[in-house]
Amino acid sequence: MNAPFNAKQQQTRNPFAAFVTDDVSSELLKPLVFELGWAPESVNKGGLRAAIQSLSVSASPTILFVDLSESTDPLGDVNALAEVCEPGTIVISAGTANDVRLYRELLNSGIQDYLLKPFTADQIRDSLAQAQMMLMGPRHGVAAEDSIHIMTAVVGARGGVGASTVASSIAWLMGESGGHTTALLDLDVHFGTGALSLDLEPGRGLTDAIDNPARIDGLFLERALVKANEKLSVLSAEAPINHPIITDGGAYFQLQEEMKGAFECTIVDVPRTMMVQHPHLFHEVQSVVLVVDLTLAATRDTIRILAWLKNNAPQAGVLVVANRVHPSLTEISRKDFENSIEREIDFVLPYDHKQAVNAAKLGKPIAEAGKSSKLGQGLAQIADKLLSLASDDPDRDAKKGKGSLIDELAAIFAPKPKIAKK
Repeated sequence: MNAPFNAKQQQTRNPFAAFVTDDVSSELLKPLVFELGWAPESVNKGGLRAAIQSLSVSASPTILFVDLSESTDPLGDVNALAEVCEPGTIVISAGTANDVRLYRELLNSGIQDYLLKPFTADQIRDSLAQAQMMLMGPRHGVAAEDSIHIMTAVVGARGGVGASTVASSIAWLMGESGGHTTALLDLDVHFGTGALSLDLEPGRGLTDAIDNPARIDGLFLERALVKANEKLSVLSAEAPINHPIITDGGAYFQLQEEMKGAFECTIVDVPRTMMVQHPHLFHEVQSVVLVVDLTLAATRDTIRILAWLKNNAPQAGVLVVANRVHPSLTEISRKDFENSIEREIDFVLPYDHKQAVNAAKLGKPIAEAGKSSKLGQGLAQIADKLLSLASDDPDRDAKKGKGSLIDELAAIFAPKPKIAKK
């Protein structure tokens, strides 16, 4: 977070500081700290509260070790610590609570590691080594300069068509089936379901980024993201509904830029209102998945959104996906819908209430919970279409004599010409 005093920002950051509650931990830490070339005096007596008090008036260290043993509200105190920590601080914690749920919540809140006391010298060495490696860059890995980053925006033609459900499944498939490091960025700050659909706590990273865009860098992203699995990470939020978000959109753009450097694929779940307010969100996307249903309202709005995309994201290929389609429960036929929007629907996902309920109960995306269902297979086909744009060979265009990625996308996604009936 931003420092409370200007003088704090001018101070030189120390490489390490520790705040521990007992002499045994202190005496164990000091020689290990000395081995790494840091001052043994950087190990202080006092727990998390002492750390908060100290860092509120001094510069944050690069690596911070805090003892949570005396804290009655570890998560609340960690959030208070985040308010006084500067961007880029890596926090390692320790405590006596052997609680898996607490461990997960601490990691989701941005803590790098949690050690159960009494810890050993080897455990401390490993944790500090991981922290130092993290300083070299995001754990997710940075894509090679000549590799291709796939950024896809998912938009619902209107509320309730299931765009967020499609987005979470596509993101999961790109990581699980495609083997690509993938980020899901859910921009519905108040009511987003990106984390919920994956049975995760959203954390505060997205709201912190919006409030303080200057904080956003690779290390901030590493701490803010919540990992769903080894390949998929999520940045979502559940901001208080009495807290309106006022932003020029610069934080969203910066997040996109950081994700391009840290992941191979990014799925951005964009609410319609966000699309209208911040059109620059679409300047970097290569493809747009427009989720619709076969209703009159969706027909009207699909026409308008397609025209908007043509003007504001001409480089992006568009996939029109009809979701929750039941043959006998649609307002208008597929043929009439396609005639109205003057292009074909690319994919039709069937209405499958059973799979949706099962996925919600399991806390998994439909693509994972219902792999063998028609709905799951349809989602896999959409992900395959998007992943077909990625190649492990960065020189594929030169070898195959193709144009740019944008040209290829335009060719793949271009609406098929209508054939006049005689």
